[in-house]
Amino acid sequence: MRLLLIRHGQTPSNVIRALDTGAPGPGLTELGLQQAAALVAALASEQIGALFASNLHRAQLTAAPLAEALGLEVAVREGLREIAAGWLEMRSDAESIVAYHGVLEAWMRGHHDARLDGGEACADVYARFNAVIEEAEAVAAELAALRAQTPRPVVAIVSHGAMIRAWCGRHAVNLGADFAAAQNLANTGIVALTGSSAEGWTVETWEGSAIV
Repeated sequence: MRLLLIRHGQTPSNVIRALDTGAPGPGLTELGLQQAAALVAALASEQIGALFASNLHRAQLTAAPLAEALGLEVAVREGLREIAAGWLEMRSDAESIVAYHGVLEAWMRGHHDARLDGGEACADVYARFNAVIEEAEAVAAELAALRAQTPRPVVAIVSHGAMIRAWCGRHAVNLGADFAAAQNLANTGIVALTGSSAEGWTVETWEGSAIV
């Protein structure tokens, strides 16, 4: 199947660089709403058959214009939410941001015991996200059976920057921690992958740039 991982649009917390990971979280800025609307044209060539979003408000607002254009219901799943910042929640200083992303990089490098005070365990984060990925695969299989003319069903998931980067850095067979740790993902940035949980995932493009 083809999997599109999409970061949500800009939020007020993004503007001030705050580690805002709690639920339900903020909405979108005016720019964020424009970014969400622009996804309709950006993804017009994709044969999206299912659309998922995290339980955080910003992800659902980002998915809404796409859902309306495609005539799809958004499947809201808590497992897609952002990785909790623990005691660093709502902090915006450079030291806190480095500490937060340092834990995520440690996970991508296989150091699963790394954890922020009050934050989530690595195994729990990957398990909750992978559960939704597996659900998406099941939906894609159903789509393939119903639409024989679509050999590679497309599922779009609206999630969060750190979550997408941490998952790709650990699960994409053609990426490593070095790439994912150094690579930014802008608001409404898209990572396109193909594959499966059983056979592995390959990143084809990261924000439109081909990965070779």
